[in-house]
Amino acid sequence: MTAAHPSQRKAIVIGGSVGGLFSATLLSRNGWEVEIFERTPAMLTGRGAGIVTHPELFEALAAAGVEVNDSIGVSIHTRITLARNGSAVSERELPQTLTAWGKLYEVLGNAFAGPYRTGAHVTAVASYADHAEVTLADGTTHRADMVIAADGFRSGVREQLLPDAPLEYAGYIAWRGLVDETQLSPETHAAIFGKFAFCLPPREQILGYPVAGDRNSTAPGERRFNFVWYRATREDELANLLTDASGKCWSTGIPPGLIRPDVIADMESAAADLLAPQFAEVVARTTQPLFQPIYDLTVARMSFGRIALLGDAAFVARPHCGMGVTKAAGDAMALVRALARSGPIEACLEAYSAERVQVGQAIVEHARHLGAYMQAQLKSDEDRAMAERYRTPEAVMRDTAVSRRF
Repeated sequence: MTAAHPSQRKAIVIGGSVGGLFSATLLSRNGWEVEIFERTPAMLTGRGAGIVTHPELFEALAAAGVEVNDSIGVSIHTRITLARNGSAVSERELPQTLTAWGKLYEVLGNAFAGPYRTGAHVTAVASYADHAEVTLADGTTHRADMVIAADGFRSGVREQLLPDAPLEYAGYIAWRGLVDETQLSPETHAAIFGKFAFCLPPREQILGYPVAGDRNSTAPGERRFNFVWYRATREDELANLLTDASGKCWSTGIPPGLIRPDVIADMESAAADLLAPQFAEVVARTTQPLFQPIYDLTVARMSFGRIALLGDAAFVARPHCGMGVTKAAGDAMALVRALARSGPIEACLEAYSAERVQVGQAIVEHARHLGAYMQAQLKSDEDRAMAERYRTPEAVMRDTAVSRRF
């Protein structure tokens, strides 16, 4: 069956996060009628995780109709690695713009004018000869010409379509947090706030950089400092960290407010013992730290008839390459390009899959290389020695979250 003219076609996007908004906005601008189904009962505003931008991300934002200007993030020019005593071990020039998840969610949300349904929990998807269909938890079914699953790394759609594509634990976790720049001492602010900073204690790695603050402001004095601290953690240790005070284990990620006080106290004590004083201060002054187990995920295909996977629903790369949001944006751009071709929707989605599976696999593999040192901590001395090449300040500053075309 030959696809109808784009103006007559409808898409349902499952997942209203940044990847879902990218795909929904780009499809809308290319003549599709689009509706977003987001599982959470409220809009996803208020999240503030730091994001490293890349040229490909700016290209996708421009294609989505977002004006990219100085307010999109915080510009820095220098990377620095600190010793345990807080002195500079190494420094290099590398201009970059650093933003926050909430900022991208805001600008993309403003760009998308279609329906955005919250509390819409999709329980099943199906592809037929002439349409695709989703079923919600309330029992209702909804038809469209195409369904895009952008429902994140715990994608229910992926689990239905690819039950044998599990998340693979990488052997370490990432503690994260944000602190208002006004909460930092003048000395720490001067040393690291305007830079992309690193510290490499034995067996670990922490990095940090400035991002937009409350209400997504990038004005001086209203920004925040974002840190990511990688710590090797065995699976038996992980289960304990993911268990809340009631005894419930949150297997793939615990809500920040349910992390036990003793777990946070141990983390803060380790920060004081291991990190440069500037980073120890950042950790200590973070109101609500959180941690995430680090996973790898790859799939062999991203299209299933009239259904396609996008973003972290298909490939999850470790954060070292800083490509998560850019990868989702690239998926959305490739999806629109593929659908612009003549021919059945199914064939267009197959072409999209063929292109983006290769890209996703390359990004995941690159992130694995960058995370080799952390993963090697739970392995042999030989593994640790081989991974040392990714350990030097020069290598870490050169390769971490640096733009590459995949």
